[in-house]
Amino acid sequence: MTLQNITTHATAHDAVTHLKTLYQTSVTQLQADLQSYLADKTKPSKAMRAEGRYCYPKLIVTWNGVDEDDDGDTPVLGHRHPFVNRAFARFSRPGVYAGSITRPDLYGDFIEEQIELMQKDYDITIEVGLSDQEIPYPYVLDGADLDLNSVSAVDLARFFPATELALIGNEVADGHEVRNADGSHPLSLFDGLRSDFSLARLKHYTGTPAEHTQGYILMTNYHRYVDVFVKYALEQLQDPDSPYTALSCCGNLLITRDTENPLELIANSPWRKHQMPAYHLLAPNRQGITLVNIGVGPSNAKTITDHLAVTRPQAWLMIGHCGGLRPSQSIGDYVLAHAYLRDDHVLDDVLPVEIPIPAIAEVQVALQQACVEVTGENPDQLKRRLRTGTVVTTDDRNWELRYSLSAIRFSQSRAVAIDMESATLAAQGYRFRVPYGTLLCVSDKPLHGELKLPGQANHFYERAISEHIDIGIKTMDILRDAGSRLHSRKLRAFDEPPFR
Repeated sequence: MTLQNITTHATAHDAVTHLKTLYQTSVTQLQADLQSYLADKTKPSKAMRAEGRYCYPKLIVTWNGVDEDDDGDTPVLGHRHPFVNRAFARFSRPGVYAGSITRPDLYGDFIEEQIELMQKDYDITIEVGLSDQEIPYPYVLDGADLDLNSVSAVDLARFFPATELALIGNEVADGHEVRNADGSHPLSLFDGLRSDFSLARLKHYTGTPAEHTQGYILMTNYHRYVDVFVKYALEQLQDPDSPYTALSCCGNLLITRDTENPLELIANSPWRKHQMPAYHLLAPNRQGITLVNIGVGPSNAKTITDHLAVTRPQAWLMIGHCGGLRPSQSIGDYVLAHAYLRDDHVLDDVLPVEIPIPAIAEVQVALQQACVEVTGENPDQLKRRLRTGTVVTTDDRNWELRYSLSAIRFSQSRAVAIDMESATLAAQGYRFRVPYGTLLCVSDKPLHGELKLPGQANHFYERAISEHIDIGIKTMDILRDAGSRLHSRKLRAFDEPPFR
C-alpha cells in the first residue's frame, strides 16, 4: 500500500482539519463494514482495503535545510540551523518527517502548536494523506452500537485489521529506530498504532476516558490521597473564580458544580474495579490536574507511564510515602529527590542503570517554592523537615529482611529515603521526554525502630496528607505558569523527532 491523496497545506489549522476528515472517514467506513458483516456476514472488499479504506491519516513535514549562497551564484544546501531556543518543535537535521495520526480530535491542538512553532523558525512544507497503517477494529467500537456477541474475535481478525503487537513498540523513544519504513524520519515518539494501544489501556486501568487525562499529572501510592484530592476538586468546582470545569471519576462519572451529592456518587463509583483509578480535574486546553493512584510497586509505575506518555503531558510528579533512612528525619518530614538509586529492575533492559537520570531544575525549584508557600515557613525553617538527596527505589517490599545485603550500597549512595515507585517514574519521564519530579513524605523509619503501625499511621495520615497534596497542586500551578520553559533540553537525545 502506498500513501494516498497527498495534499499540501499552508497552515497548521488546515492540515489538522484535513487529518480530522480523513480519520473520521476511515473510522466511519470501518464501523459500517463491521455492521454489515455482523448483519449478514458481508465481507469487506479487499480492493477497497488496498486503497486505504481503513487507514490512519498521515502527516508529513519536510524541511530542506538552509540555502547558503557561497559564491553568489550557486545556492548550496547546508545543515546550518536557525537559532531555536526551545527543546521541541525543532529539527535535528534536514529531511522528510512523517507519522500516522490517530484521534486528531484529541491531538489536534497539540499538532497545531508544534507545526506553528516550526513554521516560525523553518521554511517547511506540510502535507497530509493516508498512511499504510490500518486502524485496528477494537479501537472504533466505542459509540458504534455494534453487538459482537454473535462473532468471535478470531473471525473478525480474518477480515478486519486487528491489533498486531509486532507493529507496536517504543523503538523511536528508545533510540533504536530513527527511520520509518519509507526512509522518512519519525515526526513524533508515537505513531497512530502505539497511541491507540495506550489510549485503550488507559481507559482499562484508570476507569476513565483517556481523553480526560490532563497535562499535569500527580501520582500517588495511597488511596487516602485520593480522598483529599477529591475534596479539593469539589471545592474548586464551587468557586466561581476557579479555572476548573468538572471532575472526571471512575465509571465515566462526570461531576460538575451542579451535581447533587457528589461525594456519595464518587464513593459509590466502581473505582475498586480498576487497578489504578484516576481522577481528572478538568480545565480548558488540558490545563487541569490528573491524580492517579498507581498503587504500590515499580511494575505499576512503569505500566501506567508507558500509557500516560502518549497523551504528551507537560509534567508528572510522584507525591507519595517513603521510608526515611536518616536518624535526623521525623515522621511527616518531606524528601525532595535530587537523585535516584534504581533498584527497581523493571527498566534495566531498555534504560540501563548506568544511565544517569538528571533532576529537572524547573521542577525542583517549583517543588521547593510550593513547599515554602503551602507550609508558610521560610526556607531556613523548612530545612528542618525538608530533606533533599537520593531516593532509593526497590522492587522488594520486604527489603528490610535483606538489609545486610543492601546496607553498603545505600550508604555509598547517600540515600535519604526509600520507596517503590519514584525512580521508575523518573526514569520513564526521562525515557519519554516528560518532565518529572518527586516529593515524598516520611511515613516510617524502619532502620530506626519507627515502623508504620496502625495507630501511628492514622495520626500521620491525618496530619500530613492534606498539606502534601496541596504542595503537589501548588507545584503544578507554578509549572503551568512556566509554560514551555518547563521542557528541558537535557531530556532530548542527539537525533530527535521534532514533536514534543
